[in-house]
Amino acid sequence: MDFNVKRLAADAGTLFSRAVQFTEEKFGQAEKTELDAHLENLLTRAETTKHWTEKILKQTEVLLQPNPNVRIEEFLYEKLDKKVPTRMNNHELLGQSMIDSGNEFGPGMAYGNALIKCGETEKQIGGAEREFIQSSAINFLTPFRNFLEGDFKTILKERKLLQNKRLDLDAAKTKLKKAKMADARALAEQDLKMTQSEFDRQAEITRLLLEGIGSTHAHHLRCLNDFVEAQMTYYAQCYQYMVDLQKQLGNFPSAFSSNNNQSTSGAASVSIPVLPLSTSLPASSANASSGFTELQNFSGSRKARVLYDYDAAGSKELSLLADEVIMVSSVPGMDSDWLMGERGNQKGKVPITYLELLN
Repeated sequence: MDFNVKRLAADAGTLFSRAVQFTEEKFGQAEKTELDAHLENLLTRAETTKHWTEKILKQTEVLLQPNPNVRIEEFLYEKLDKKVPTRMNNHELLGQSMIDSGNEFGPGMAYGNALIKCGETEKQIGGAEREFIQSSAINFLTPFRNFLEGDFKTILKERKLLQNKRLDLDAAKTKLKKAKMADARALAEQDLKMTQSEFDRQAEITRLLLEGIGSTHAHHLRCLNDFVEAQMTYYAQCYQYMVDLQKQLGNFPSAFSSNNNQSTSGAASVSIPVLPLSTSLPASSANASSGFTELQNFSGSRKARVLYDYDAAGSKELSLLADEVIMVSSVPGMDSDWLMGERGNQKGKVPITYLELLN
């Protein structure tokens, strides 16, 4: 019991001397031991890492889930260690609405069939988005959170201990300066030696932890690569889904007629062209279109430069690489949006919008 009382008294005395030292430093009435420049630089780097890790983490969460209410709900489920209920994302909701409306109009009708195909593609994009979010959460967000909630909290704890050891050291220095009697000076010198040793030991522990920030940066770099790869896969999937959908829609004629007492027999039939989603037609599209029309109306073949990469959707099509030159020709009965392409012994259908005829 006496030991516990003495221990509490000693702790209270230590806290009091730290408080006095801290107050006197603030008022410029006591000297302060400065940390070495290397340690200060490490502390600054750790704080900077923490600041930007928090910011990147927050903005990535906003990117993956723009709805703040859903983010809060998911956060609460995570804290309660419960599974987040599965819900359809916006692409899947839109896709389901399109499919339902297409079935209502009738799959046998061009518009109904097109709605169903669009809906199926939207749901595919929704599935790809779900996979992207899941992959990013595991490989990118989780390591960032682990650093903030684990490694950096440990650094803060050891940094606080270092601050306390530094206050103890400076309090011991002040005590030695004020000591007049030989016995008091001897005790003060012994106390100073002990606090200096504890401060040096804590400074070394803190330094080793802070130098580990370099490993954290390397780990986060790998996580960043994983995030970029997941994002690239997601966008590539979405692009391919839309290209495939655009091809399918290109086979649907759309009849447009006016209700202003005009006969429906005069309605124009429009074919939807298959265009690369991320590009626009070149300035010379009118001349190119004329050249393609001439090629389709007469027999023969022409050289053509490939404008964009194209992955064949089946064995009857020919995959293309941007900037390569192939031979193209028209085949009777072929859809007007396609030509027959040849590259050496390889042969297959190629989309006109991916080509530029050469003189």
